[in-house]
Amino acid sequence: MSDKWQVYCVKYAERNTRTRADSFIMDVAPEMPHAMDYFVWVLDNGHRKVVVDTGYDASEGVQRDRPILRDPAKAIEVVGVDAESVDTVIITHLHYDHAGGLDRYPNATFHLQAAEMAYATGPCMCHAALQMPFSANHICDMVRHVYAGRVVFHDGTGQVADGVRVHCVGGHSRGLQVVEVETENGPLCLASDASHYYENFIARKPFPIVVDVEPMLAGYDTIQALAGSKERVIPGHDPLVTQHFPAFETSGFAWRLDKGPIKPF
Repeated sequence: MSDKWQVYCVKYAERNTRTRADSFIMDVAPEMPHAMDYFVWVLDNGHRKVVVDTGYDASEGVQRDRPILRDPAKAIEVVGVDAESVDTVIITHLHYDHAGGLDRYPNATFHLQAAEMAYATGPCMCHAALQMPFSANHICDMVRHVYAGRVVFHDGTGQVADGVRVHCVGGHSRGLQVVEVETENGPLCLASDASHYYENFIARKPFPIVVDVEPMLAGYDTIQALAGSKERVIPGHDPLVTQHFPAFETSGFAWRLDKGPIKPF
């Protein structure tokens, strides 16, 4: 089985009512508009498919007044993935927009950092400001998967498959993990919310939702080291990803990442 993977991102939502104050701590132009895209990712080596994060569904979008454009579990069909047949899902962290719809993957084993599970179910969740990015329903779903024997916990760095590794960087959430992927064109790092935007890690500008700023800043170095260059770091929410990487077929909401960017940064 090949350890070289094709990598796709699939967009399922967007939020265009944000400002730069929502994206950067102490920004010089906090009132300027700053849009956000929401993605899930798919890895495919020709024999196996791995899903990275599960997004959130329509009901969660209604509750948070953040409607989705399309159901993430259905949207990944555009790159040939049937959610019910997926056997491996990596959850980068348990925030609502990365860990919803876990029940849509009935045959999957979920890969998660032990630190993230402890954080999302521990005393920190007594504070409204810390529990805000989480959904209790999503966390309960993951607890049920733990009891069903369907969760693999990692402590730091872990191997998910040949050519696919996870690395805990923390910062944004206590157990946030990034995904290192081997491709025909070299390593690629799915940074998820270790860097929401290119500007976060390139300009060293922390994102405001943060548990600990120091590991967030250290994570910016980690994701570049894993990828080998900034061009092969894939931020978790940056609309620029859709401009820099080639579209996949004609759907209008999927892009191929492993071939590298089609325009310079």
